[in-house]
Amino acid sequence: MFQRLIFTTFIFSFTIGFAQDSSNVYKKRILENTEVDFLSSYYSQDGYNAAVSGGIGSEELTDATGTVVISIPLNEDDILTIDAGISAYTSASSSNIDPFDGGKLADPFVASSGASASDLWGNVTGTYSHSSDDRNKIWSAKASVSTEYDYFSIGAGGSYTKLLNEKNTELSVNLNVYLDTWNTIYPIELRSFANSSNQNDPLIFNRNSIIGNQDYNPNFTELKNKRRNSYSLGFGFSQILSKKMQASLALDFVQQKGLLSTPFQRVYFSDVADSFIENFQLADDIERLPDSRFKVAVGGRLNYYINEIFVLRSYYRFYTDDWGIKSHTASLELPIKISQKFTLYPSYRYYIQTAADYFAPYESHLSTEEFYTSDYDISEYSANQYGFGVSYTDLLTDFKFWNFGLKSIDLKYNKYDRDSGLSSSIITGGFKFIIE
Repeated sequence: MFQRLIFTTFIFSFTIGFAQDSSNVYKKRILENTEVDFLSSYYSQDGYNAAVSGGIGSEELTDATGTVVISIPLNEDDILTIDAGISAYTSASSSNIDPFDGGKLADPFVASSGASASDLWGNVTGTYSHSSDDRNKIWSAKASVSTEYDYFSIGAGGSYTKLLNEKNTELSVNLNVYLDTWNTIYPIELRSFANSSNQNDPLIFNRNSIIGNQDYNPNFTELKNKRRNSYSLGFGFSQILSKKMQASLALDFVQQKGLLSTPFQRVYFSDVADSFIENFQLADDIERLPDSRFKVAVGGRLNYYINEIFVLRSYYRFYTDDWGIKSHTASLELPIKISQKFTLYPSYRYYIQTAADYFAPYESHLSTEEFYTSDYDISEYSANQYGFGVSYTDLLTDFKFWNFGLKSIDLKYNKYDRDSGLSSSIITGGFKFIIE
């Protein structure tokens, strides 16, 4: 899915330990024991601007994800991390790629129960990181593979981090490349027009079943490019300003080339007569977007230690691209340490963006335009997100299960609302164990 593909994001975390005696004989390991994280989430959303049905229709979706992250110390300096996850979703929107295959009356606000109603996504990422003897330099390399029913992706990347000023200053750079291949799946009513030898599909194009304009004959051509390449370059700077304050800045560049539109998302033109089968409007065309996109984002964090109970974490990011989107993100989090083991995490996030140059709502595009989409993900909107979490930390790993010592438990709930009508919620949970 476009939302999913707007590129999937990867975050590197390094736990750095350093100790030495006066003769520099002892060197502490970066990671003492193998750590295993079990992560899971459940996401649900609803709305009425589905891109699959041209900007109208149900956006109901549920997604359950499970991930295992294993961090293995290879020696004092090197860590191998394996991250494997699987996601299972059901979607009213994608089910209407073929709204006629579920045995119900076809309608954009009713999910079809056909084959496209659900699917699986899987990913495996391996990361190798190395720290220098003085723990002031860290470099890493990674490779990943992702797959879903309509695309396959391979990725590679690396990062370099330099610590200065007695580790009070940190500089970093990272580079990532993702090479994706699409399996171009078109709306069911356009598939006959993708091959000139098969323009009389008896199920879909029985003229007696078409309501409205019975001379349905879209000027549809298949997409030629089925690949998408994404390249990202990021720079980071972090500085401890005082005993209570830390600040960081990040600058990211992303260049995408290839198929950037989603083949099964419909578009309806205002200057073309409407054709329906049952309650479902037949597509005038699919989403068409440029084959290049350049993105720039700059952001900063400021964390302030108020006292032994409260810490204030703030974040701001500005984003712009050459499709005309500009956005602002601001968030606050206030961790509250209520005991040695329990911390609460209330949070708030605000987001606002302008529309892409190629966006217009349902039946607002003209057939003479070169590019067009009715995907509300790149429309103008603002959004609010409220979150609350709780964390349990057991530094001594008192609770043990076989050879697994429990290190931490994290639970969080987020509620997200757009002014366009989309609403969603997500529950996430994580359990970290140390293998002793």
